[in-house]
Amino acid sequence: MDFSLTDDQIAFRQTARQFAQKELKPNAAEWDRTSHFPIDVIKKSGELGFLGLYTNPEYDGLGLPRLDSAMVFEELAWGDTAVAAYMSIHNMASWMIGEYGSDALCKKYLPNMVSGEWLGSYCLTEPNAGSDAASLRTKADKQGNYYILNGEKTFISGAGSTDILVVMARTGGAGPKGVSAFVVEADSDGIEYGKNEHKMGWKAQPTRTISFKDVKVPVENLIGEEGQGFRIAMKGLDGGRINIGICAVGTAQSALETATNYVQERSQFGSPIASLQSVQFKLADMLTQTITARQMLYLAANKVDNEDSQASVYCAMAKRLSTDLCFDVANEALQLHGGYGYLNEYPLERHVRDLRVHQILEGTNEIMRVIVSRQLLQDDALSQLR
Repeated sequence: MDFSLTDDQIAFRQTARQFAQKELKPNAAEWDRTSHFPIDVIKKSGELGFLGLYTNPEYDGLGLPRLDSAMVFEELAWGDTAVAAYMSIHNMASWMIGEYGSDALCKKYLPNMVSGEWLGSYCLTEPNAGSDAASLRTKADKQGNYYILNGEKTFISGAGSTDILVVMARTGGAGPKGVSAFVVEADSDGIEYGKNEHKMGWKAQPTRTISFKDVKVPVENLIGEEGQGFRIAMKGLDGGRINIGICAVGTAQSALETATNYVQERSQFGSPIASLQSVQFKLADMLTQTITARQMLYLAANKVDNEDSQASVYCAMAKRLSTDLCFDVANEALQLHGGYGYLNEYPLERHVRDLRVHQILEGTNEIMRVIVSRQLLQDDALSQLR
């Protein structure tokens, strides 16, 4: 088993690090303080292909494997967690259209999404349908050449500042088989946006509720076929869990680098605190946790790329493990800074705030454990999960 990176992977990773170093990291603290959504910088990333990393190359996407894409997201998150996480969500929306949409639908929307001219949001979660996404109530009733969309979505990243919405809505009966997916233009009549939520972290991207009241959606904006929406959403979430996990790794890497430099510069009782064995042990554990999380996500991405039958459970395991471990790394990095770590002047408190939500979104870590345990308890499961 070869763990070395290809020349292409190294090149993409270096390009992403350079972009993060120049455009993201120097501005991350200010964007966080002012809750600024840097649309201009996000659009600039489209010039490098970062807004269509694994989108169908027939429509200007790069068509990269999930593994290669994960390496890019990690470097972007090293620069700014919240912005990188939004970019991963945009990528998920454009991938869904490119993977399941008609040729006409893809040609209409994808080139502008990949270039960054149009930004996208993914609309699945509802006030009463979070972990139980199959119980969503937003309805799309077909009437002639349109679907009439009514309902509400909540916790939608980018909402109010994006151009394209990928919306999951009920076109049939109860349960997952009654859900379909649609492309909805964000300025359509009948769409209203709630206030930008005041969040603990992820302040550099807006989060709003979206209300749909008699919104007319052309029938040709259906993604795939009626009743395929929930399956499309779950496929998207496999990749989304990898993306959210690897963004956590990028943030943990940044926190670890900051802490390592700090303990070598900070002296107490006449010596750098890096000379203390207790500090050395913490750093060793933090490095081990970061690498463990990264490798587990690489494994899950490889399973998705190879269409492994157990890919979903590997994505669930990787998302749970990485987001828990990386939150702990950031928290320990803050601790090593003592009182300074608690100050807004330093990046550690932002890292901790940003990473906390990674344990919740794309399926809470409790739901990840449900997915894994259900698979584990099936007949002969352990022989397949090796």
